[in-house]
Amino acid sequence: MPKFIPVSEPTITEKEIEYVLKAVKSGWVSSLGEFITKFEEEFAKFVGTKFALTVSNGTAGLHLALVSCGIKEGDEVIVPDLTFIATANAVKYTGATPVFADIDKDTWCISTEDIRKKITSRTKAIIPVHLYGHPADMDPILKIAKEYGLYVIEDCAEAHGAEYKGKKVGSIGHCGVFSFYGNKIITTGEGGMITTNDENLYERARYLRDHAMIKERRYWHTEIGYNYRMTNMQAALGLAQLERVEEIIQRKREIFRWYQEGLKGLEGIRINPEKEWAKNVFWMVCLLIENFDEEKRDNFMKNLRERGIDTRPFFYPCSMMPMYRKDGFENPVSYEIYRKGVNLPSSYNLEKEDITYICNEIKTQLYK
Repeated sequence: MPKFIPVSEPTITEKEIEYVLKAVKSGWVSSLGEFITKFEEEFAKFVGTKFALTVSNGTAGLHLALVSCGIKEGDEVIVPDLTFIATANAVKYTGATPVFADIDKDTWCISTEDIRKKITSRTKAIIPVHLYGHPADMDPILKIAKEYGLYVIEDCAEAHGAEYKGKKVGSIGHCGVFSFYGNKIITTGEGGMITTNDENLYERARYLRDHAMIKERRYWHTEIGYNYRMTNMQAALGLAQLERVEEIIQRKREIFRWYQEGLKGLEGIRINPEKEWAKNVFWMVCLLIENFDEEKRDNFMKNLRERGIDTRPFFYPCSMMPMYRKDGFENPVSYEIYRKGVNLPSSYNLEKEDITYICNEIKTQLYK
């Protein structure tokens, strides 16, 4: 049996261990401590925003951003159909309704044309997701948002360091939300960050994050808030990761180039796009196989796993899920692409010989 190659694993060095140990030894192990402040300051610099706010995870960040923007019961928020379910669920937490727009066939991100079709008098926000590390086409989205007076909350969970026309994602809309789950480009184990240039939005989110406790009177709460804080230990890990982020992104892009070389010339397949206006950070290297349906995709993945290669399918469209399903509703591009898509091993720790082996096994499975 060949060695097992996972889809993803974190990259942890002596720097991360040193910072986490320092946090533990300081005694500040909960949601106060020097690493919280430093991580927020440095992440804001990295993204290019005035403010950054640590949160307990990316889903909490989306919920907190939505609430801070005033999204409530009766409102609608447009989200891409092809995304991790947290994007839609965070909308539902507020009492609002997620409205599923189709995706663009070239970028796999939300379709600006379909956003327009899905706007109603109840629409209050758009959440573009920078899927698998590729930025959504933000200029048309911002134009639509301005025209209709909508908030734009960027879901950057998979796209730390990705760029749209030279600007980092998370600095383009009203705010951005990042995830630091263990498989993300940088990790705090669990955790997330809200980024924004809007001081009012930042202060509102910071207030609600800590049980809506006012600054002037300890343990006095004027409304219902949340416990969405990150710990100092997590922030220590995050800060160490952030200091290595350019190195990590460079390696991600190198791994993608190795896949490009190894799969070059194969008919009927596509791998991640990168538009001329974008910098893709290739969170996951993705393979689309044109003649696949779910059964063929799953058999392909099973055969690769028997050869020691871990894979996973693309996200299912949110509108397929039982709690969101409506009879007769289907976004054609989202429903087509999820059936054909496979995420390949994309870890920082991969070597070129690993990619060569994976590509050779892909060829064997496709042409046997």
